[in-house]
Amino acid sequence: MLSITFAQQKMGRILAIDYGGKRTGLAVTDPLQIIAGGLETVATSELLPFLVRYLSQEEVECIVIGEPRRMHNVPAEIEVKIGKFIQQLAKKFPNMKLARMDERFTSKMAFQTLIDAGAKKGTRRDKALVDKVSATIILQSYLESENVGGASKSL
Repeated sequence: MLSITFAQQKMGRILAIDYGGKRTGLAVTDPLQIIAGGLETVATSELLPFLVRYLSQEEVECIVIGEPRRMHNVPAEIEVKIGKFIQQLAKKFPNMKLARMDERFTSKMAFQTLIDAGAKKGTRRDKALVDKVSATIILQSYLESENVGGASKSL
């Protein structure tokens, strides 16, 4: 009888952030960094305290922050606020790997995902849910980019 043993490498999760003016969607991988799933939507004003709590309870290896850009590759207005948030994050967690991922069209993709999943109209209007699904799409894009040579930008 052939017995195969797979050594499970201990990895930290990867957390993705879809930063918004009012709400921020969060998604996270499983510990083996295989599956991306929605975590939470929090008020942006409560984002840093939420992350402090979460990171004290879970091992996270990398935080991926969505990079909103306009059609002509020009940064969106909210990028100024995101830049300030990233500075706070880097100061609070100096050893944390931070990366950026293009998030163009993620809100539209999230909305379409909800339609494809059969979500009723009222559910699709839930902006917090759309933000969480958007964060999941950012995270899935990051995972795919890391597996094929890296389209993400490390900070």
